[in-house]
Amino acid sequence: MFPIRKRSQKIIIYYKVIDASKAILEVEDFFYAVHQLAQTTMRNVVGEVELNELLANRDRIAERIKEIVGGTSTSWGLEVISVELKDIILPEDMKRTMAKQAEAEREKKATIINSEGEVIAAENLAKAANTMAKSPGALHLRTLNSINDISSDQSNTVVFVTPIEILRAVEGMANHFRNKNK
Repeated sequence: MFPIRKRSQKIIIYYKVIDASKAILEVEDFFYAVHQLAQTTMRNVVGEVELNELLANRDRIAERIKEIVGGTSTSWGLEVISVELKDIILPEDMKRTMAKQAEAEREKKATIINSEGEVIAAENLAKAANTMAKSPGALHLRTLNSINDISSDQSNTVVFVTPIEILRAVEGMANHFRNKNK
Protein backbone atom coordinates (compact mmCIF):
# COMPACT_ATOMS: atom_id res chain seq x y z
CA MET A 1 0.00 0.00 0.00
CA PHE A 2 1.23 3.56 -0.70
CA PRO A 3 2.15 5.86 2.12
CA ILE A 4 -0.62 8.20 3.17
CA ARG A 5 0.26 11.72 4.16
CA LYS A 6 -1.71 13.48 6.84
CA ARG A 7 -0.92 17.20 7.00
CA SER A 8 -1.35 19.78 9.66
CA GLN A 9 -0.12 23.27 10.10
CA LYS A 10 2.89 22.14 12.15
CA ILE A 11 3.80 18.54 11.42
CA ILE A 12 3.71 16.21 8.46
CA ILE A 13 3.49 12.50 9.15
CA TYR A 14 3.81 9.81 6.50
CA TYR A 15 2.38 6.44 7.38
CA LYS A 16 0.79 3.45 5.75
CA VAL A 17 -1.89 1.02 6.74
CA ILE A 18 -0.32 -2.39 7.25
CA ASP A 19 -3.40 -4.09 8.74
CA ALA A 20 -6.63 -2.62 7.41
CA SER A 21 -8.88 -4.55 9.79
CA LYS A 22 -6.97 -3.26 12.84
CA ALA A 23 -6.95 0.27 11.44
CA ILE A 24 -10.73 0.18 11.17
CA LEU A 25 -11.50 -1.79 14.34
CA GLU A 26 -8.94 -0.42 16.81
CA VAL A 27 -9.76 3.27 16.34
CA GLU A 28 -12.83 5.03 15.08
CA ASP A 29 -11.00 7.29 12.61
CA PHE A 30 -7.32 6.41 12.19
CA PHE A 31 -6.69 9.49 10.01
CA TYR A 32 -7.82 11.76 12.82
CA ALA A 33 -6.29 9.61 15.60
CA VAL A 34 -2.78 9.54 14.13
CA HIS A 35 -3.01 13.26 13.36
CA GLN A 36 -3.99 14.12 16.95
CA LEU A 37 -1.39 11.75 18.39
CA ALA A 38 1.32 13.34 16.25
CA GLN A 39 0.26 16.87 17.27
CA THR A 40 0.14 16.03 20.98
CA THR A 41 3.44 14.16 20.86
CA MET A 42 5.08 17.07 19.03
CA ARG A 43 3.89 19.53 21.70
CA ASN A 44 5.21 17.27 24.47
CA VAL A 45 8.59 16.61 22.86
CA VAL A 46 9.12 20.25 21.84
CA GLY A 47 8.16 21.36 25.36
CA GLU A 48 10.99 19.26 26.81
CA VAL A 49 13.80 20.96 24.86
CA GLU A 50 15.27 24.44 24.81
CA LEU A 51 14.89 26.68 21.77
CA ASN A 52 18.49 26.40 20.60
CA GLU A 53 18.30 22.59 20.85
CA LEU A 54 15.02 22.62 18.93
CA LEU A 55 16.52 24.69 16.13
CA ALA A 56 19.75 22.70 15.97
CA ASN A 57 18.29 19.19 16.29
CA ARG A 58 15.04 19.16 14.34
CA ASP A 59 15.86 15.80 12.77
CA ARG A 60 16.53 14.15 16.12
CA ILE A 61 13.31 15.59 17.55
CA ALA A 62 11.34 14.42 14.50
CA GLU A 63 12.84 10.93 14.98
CA ARG A 64 11.75 10.96 18.64
CA ILE A 65 8.21 11.90 17.58
CA LYS A 66 8.28 9.11 14.98
CA GLU A 67 9.28 6.56 17.65
CA ILE A 68 6.49 7.59 20.01
CA VAL A 69 3.76 7.85 17.37
CA GLY A 70 4.99 4.69 15.64
CA GLY A 71 4.95 2.74 18.89
CA THR A 72 1.33 3.63 19.58
CA SER A 73 0.00 3.47 16.02
CA THR A 74 1.44 0.00 15.37
CA SER A 75 -1.32 -1.44 17.55
CA TRP A 76 -3.80 0.34 15.24
CA GLY A 77 -2.40 -1.44 12.18
CA LEU A 78 -0.36 1.57 10.97
CA GLU A 79 3.33 1.95 10.20
CA VAL A 80 4.86 5.41 10.55
CA ILE A 81 7.30 5.98 7.71
CA SER A 82 8.50 9.52 8.34
CA VAL A 83 7.82 12.59 10.44
CA GLU A 84 8.76 16.11 9.38
CA LEU A 85 8.51 19.24 11.48
CA LYS A 86 7.09 21.72 9.03
CA ASP A 87 6.53 24.70 11.26
CA ILE A 88 6.71 25.22 14.98
CA ILE A 89 4.51 28.05 16.15
CA LEU A 90 5.30 29.11 19.68
CA PRO A 91 2.91 31.07 21.89
CA GLU A 92 3.90 34.71 22.45
CA ASP A 93 4.56 34.24 26.17
CA MET A 94 6.90 31.33 25.39
CA LYS A 95 8.71 33.44 22.79
CA ARG A 96 9.20 36.20 25.37
CA THR A 97 10.42 33.70 27.96
CA MET A 98 12.87 32.18 25.48
CA ALA A 99 14.08 35.64 24.45
CA LYS A 100 14.68 36.53 28.11
CA GLN A 101 16.59 33.29 28.60
CA ALA A 102 18.72 33.93 25.52
CA GLU A 103 19.43 37.50 26.69
CA ALA A 104 20.39 36.25 30.14
CA GLU A 105 22.79 33.75 28.55
CA ARG A 106 24.37 36.51 26.43
CA GLU A 107 24.74 38.74 29.50
CA LYS A 108 26.26 35.86 31.45
CA LYS A 109 28.81 35.19 28.70
CA ALA A 110 29.62 38.91 28.43
CA THR A 111 30.14 39.15 32.19
CA ILE A 112 32.42 36.11 32.17
CA ILE A 113 34.47 37.49 29.27
CA ASN A 114 34.69 40.90 30.96
CA SER A 115 35.80 39.41 34.28
CA GLU A 116 38.40 37.23 32.53
CA GLY A 117 39.76 40.41 30.92
CA GLU A 118 39.86 42.11 34.33
CA VAL A 119 41.84 39.19 35.77
CA ILE A 120 44.37 39.36 32.93
CA ALA A 121 44.68 43.14 33.32
CA ALA A 122 45.18 42.81 37.08
CA GLU A 123 47.86 40.15 36.57
CA ASN A 124 49.67 42.38 34.06
CA LEU A 125 49.47 45.37 36.41
CA ALA A 126 50.86 43.24 39.24
CA LYS A 127 53.76 42.14 37.02
CA ALA A 128 54.42 45.76 36.04
CA ALA A 129 54.32 46.85 39.70
CA ASN A 130 56.78 44.10 40.66
CA THR A 131 59.11 45.09 37.84
CA MET A 132 58.99 48.75 38.85
CA ALA A 133 59.52 47.87 42.52
CA LYS A 134 62.70 45.98 41.62
CA SER A 135 64.16 48.85 39.59
CA PRO A 136 65.09 52.00 41.54
CA GLY A 137 63.81 55.07 39.80
CA ALA A 138 61.46 53.15 37.48
CA LEU A 139 58.36 54.57 39.14
CA HIS A 140 59.79 58.07 38.94
CA LEU A 141 60.58 57.61 35.23
CA ARG A 142 57.08 56.23 34.60
CA THR A 143 55.55 59.23 36.38
CA LEU A 144 57.64 61.66 34.33
CA ASN A 145 56.71 59.81 31.13
CA SER A 146 53.00 60.03 32.05
CA ILE A 147 53.31 63.76 32.76
CA ASN A 148 55.05 64.21 29.41
CA ASP A 149 52.26 62.33 27.60
CA ILE A 150 49.55 64.37 29.33
CA SER A 151 51.28 67.71 28.81
CA SER A 152 51.49 67.26 25.04
CA ASP A 153 47.79 68.12 24.76
CA GLN A 154 47.06 71.78 25.61
CA SER A 155 43.49 71.04 26.70
CA ASN A 156 44.59 68.87 29.64
CA THR A 157 45.19 70.18 33.11
CA VAL A 158 47.92 68.33 34.92
CA VAL A 159 47.53 67.79 38.63
CA PHE A 160 50.79 66.59 40.09
CA VAL A 161 50.21 64.74 43.33
CA THR A 162 53.04 64.84 45.80
CA PRO A 163 53.01 62.45 48.73
CA ILE A 164 52.80 64.18 52.11
CA GLU A 165 56.04 62.50 53.19
CA ILE A 166 57.96 64.38 50.50
CA LEU A 167 56.42 67.68 51.59
CA ARG A 168 57.39 66.96 55.22
CA ALA A 169 60.92 66.05 54.12
CA VAL A 170 61.22 69.33 52.22
CA GLU A 171 59.81 71.22 55.21
CA GLY A 172 62.26 69.43 57.52
CA MET A 173 65.15 70.32 55.24
CA ALA A 174 63.99 73.96 55.15
CA ASN A 175 63.80 74.07 58.96
CA HIS A 176 67.22 72.47 59.20
CA PHE A 177 68.77 75.09 56.90
CA ARG A 178 66.99 77.94 58.73
CA ASN A 179 68.28 76.73 62.10
CA LYS A 180 71.74 76.23 60.69
CA ASN A 181 71.83 79.79 59.27
CA LYS A 182 70.82 81.37 62.58
